[in-house]
Amino acid sequence: MSTLTIKNIPAPVHKALSALAAQDGLSVEDEVCRILTAVCLNNRQPASSLQHLIKRLYQGKAYSPQVEQLLQERRLEAENEC
Repeated sequence: MSTLTIKNIPAPVHKALSALAAQDGLSVEDEVCRILTAVCLNNRQPASSLQHLIKRLYQGKAYSPQVEQLLQERRLEAENEC
């Protein structure tokens, strides 16, 4: 495995990385590796961003399958409108 050294990281960025790492139960080094892997190899946003967004949207409430069912019904209605 290769080594990457990043110098002069702005303090707010390092603080955010530390917070993400703590939230995910990882070291900062492992968190950075996870983020880079997700972005570079999977061409997507880091999973923790999506997980954080979902947690904020549901505000600690459990996911309801009714929501998915309603979305699916609305998609079908929209297809029929065209």
